[in-house]
Amino acid sequence: MALIHLLPDQLISQIAAGEVVERPASALKELLENSLDAGSTEISVSLVQGGVKQLRVADNGNGIAQEDLAMALTRHATSKIASLDDLEAVASLGFRGEALASIASVSRTQISSRALDTKHAWRIASNGSEISPIEPTALDAGTIIEVDDLYFNTPARRKFLKTEGTEFGHCEAAFNRVVLSRPDVAFMLQHNGRALSRYAVSEPTKRFGEVLGADFAAETIAVDESAAGLRIWGVVAKPTFNRNKSDTQYVYVNGRFVRDKLISHAIRQAYQDVLHHDRHPAFVLFLELDPNLVDVNVHPAKTEVRFRDGQAIHRFIFHSLHKALASPTGVSNASTANQAAYNPFGGQNANSPSYSASPYPQYQAQINLSANEPSSFYQTLFSSNNAQNYSNSSLSNAPLQSHRDGLDSGNAFINDANENYAQNDFPLGFAVAQIHGVYVLAQNAQGLVVVDMHAAHERIMYEQLKNALDGKDGHNKTVAMQPLLLPVSFNADRLEVATVQEALASNDGSLQQLGFDIAIISPTTLAVRAVPTMLQEADAVTLARDVLRDLREYGASRALTERRNELLGTMACHAAVRANRSLTIPEMNALLRDMEATERSGMCNHGRPTWFQVSMSDLDKMFMRGK
Repeated sequence: MALIHLLPDQLISQIAAGEVVERPASALKELLENSLDAGSTEISVSLVQGGVKQLRVADNGNGIAQEDLAMALTRHATSKIASLDDLEAVASLGFRGEALASIASVSRTQISSRALDTKHAWRIASNGSEISPIEPTALDAGTIIEVDDLYFNTPARRKFLKTEGTEFGHCEAAFNRVVLSRPDVAFMLQHNGRALSRYAVSEPTKRFGEVLGADFAAETIAVDESAAGLRIWGVVAKPTFNRNKSDTQYVYVNGRFVRDKLISHAIRQAYQDVLHHDRHPAFVLFLELDPNLVDVNVHPAKTEVRFRDGQAIHRFIFHSLHKALASPTGVSNASTANQAAYNPFGGQNANSPSYSASPYPQYQAQINLSANEPSSFYQTLFSSNNAQNYSNSSLSNAPLQSHRDGLDSGNAFINDANENYAQNDFPLGFAVAQIHGVYVLAQNAQGLVVVDMHAAHERIMYEQLKNALDGKDGHNKTVAMQPLLLPVSFNADRLEVATVQEALASNDGSLQQLGFDIAIISPTTLAVRAVPTMLQEADAVTLARDVLRDLREYGASRALTERRNELLGTMACHAAVRANRSLTIPEMNALLRDMEATERSGMCNHGRPTWFQVSMSDLDKMFMRGK
C-alpha cells in the first residue's frame, strides 16, 4: 500500500486557509484588498461578534460577471496575473487567487455581484465544501461578500480564536491600515449593528489625522523625497511625539502594507540621534518604486517583501528621513507643556494616542556631567584647527558675570522683541531670566519658552563636532585609517568572508572609506590590518564583525557611526556649559540663536526634549484668567 497520496481538494483548501485566514482580521484584509483591486470608491464593512459570527464587505467596484462567479471560489483562479512576467511586476494587492477559496472552505460564504454595464446581479453561496448553483439576486452595483460562522467546520481552529473584543480589535486594526492607504476611497465600519467610524474621501494628511488622532496630526513632519526612480512620502512624527510601543508605525510599498526589517532598521537609524532607545517613533510612510524591483510573493499574507537592491532602499529611506528630522529648532520641533510627564497647565487624556503610562519623563532630566576621558584624549580625535574651534566654545569659556551686569545689554534684545515676533525671525524669542543655573526662561510670540541650557548646548556642541569631523559640507569623507602594528586575525564564517570578497572585488573602496583594511587569510580566516583612527582603542575583531554585518544587510555601516557618535556625545557633554552656572542675558540669547540654527536641537543627544513651549492660553488657564 502506497504511503504517499494526494490530498482531497477540500482539505487542501483548509490547509491553505490556515496560512491565509489566521483570524477574522485576515479574512477582512483579503476582502478589502479585493474591493480596492476592483476599483471601488466606497467600501462598507459590517462585523458581528468581532467578525467570527459574520463579516460583510460591500463595495461599488467593477463587480464579477456571472460566468466568473464559480471560478472566484476556485483555488488559484485569478484575474490579476496570467504569466510569470505578470507575477514579477504585479501591481495589484491580490494576485494568488487563494483568498476567496480559502475563506469559503472554512465558512458559510455568499457572494452577490453585478458587473459593470450588465442588467442583472448574480449570487453564489458556499457551505464549506458545497457550492450552490448561481442564481439571480437584487443589487444596484458592485459586490457584497458575506462570511458567516468562520471555522464552523474546523472546530479545532475555532478554539484558538480569542474573545469578541480581541478579535474585533484585530479587525479594526486591519481596517485602519487599509483606510490609511487609500484616502481617495470612502470607508465605513459597523460592529454589532452600530456604526463606529466613517471616512469620507479626503486629502492624505486629513485622513491620517482622522484615523490616528489630532494629537498625531499636530506633531508630524511632511516627507516627500524622490531619487533614482524611488519616492518616499507621508508623515513622520516629531521625536517629542513618541510611543512606548510600535503601534503607530505604518509603511506601504506600492500601496501594500508591509512589515519589513530593512525599512524598519532604516527608519530607526534616522531617529537614533533624537529618540530615546526605549521609545518608538510614529509614522505613515509610502514607498513607491518599479514593481519589477520588489518581490511581494514571499509571504502567505503578503506582509513581507524582498527588494532587488535592499542596500539602495535602506540608504534612500535613511537619508530622506534624516533630512526631514534635521530641521533647526523653531522650524518644526517644538515640545509643549502637554508633553511633559507632569503638566500643571492642563490634563492629559489617557485615551489619546500620545498618552503613555511609562514612568519615563518626557522633559529633560538631569544629566551626569562627568566625562569618560580627560579633555586631552579628545584633542587627538581632531585636527588642531577643529579642536580649537569646537572644543573651546565661546559660550562655555565666556567670562562669568552677574545677571545684573548683563541686563542693560540684554534690554536691546527685549525692547525689539515685538517687532521681531511679527517677522518670526527668532522662534525661541528672547531670554528674560535663568532659574537655579539650570533653565533659561524666554519670551516669544506664543508665550513662555523653557530651555534646559546644558542639554541644549550639548546638542549644539555635538552637531558642531560631527560637522567638524565630516567636513564643512556635512558629507562624510573617507575615515582616517590607523594601520595596526600587528594584524589581528580571527575565525570568520562564510558570510563574513563573502562580504569581504565582494567589497574587494567591487573596487569601490567601501572598506577603505570606512577606515578598514581587512584581508582574507584563508577560507575561514580574516585579518584586520587597519581600523579607524578615532576607534583604535576599540576591539578590532568585534568592530570588524559589526561593520561586515551592516555592509551585508544594509550596504553601509552604522556601527562605526554609532561608536563615533558615542565618543562625540561624551565630548559634547564635557564641552557643554555646566549646570548651576549663571549666564548673562546676552549669553542666554546667544544660546537661543545657536539652537535656532542647529539641526535637531529640539532634542538632546539622549533623545529628550531640550525645551518646551508654554502658551499664553496655558498660563491663563493656570491662573484662571477670564473665569
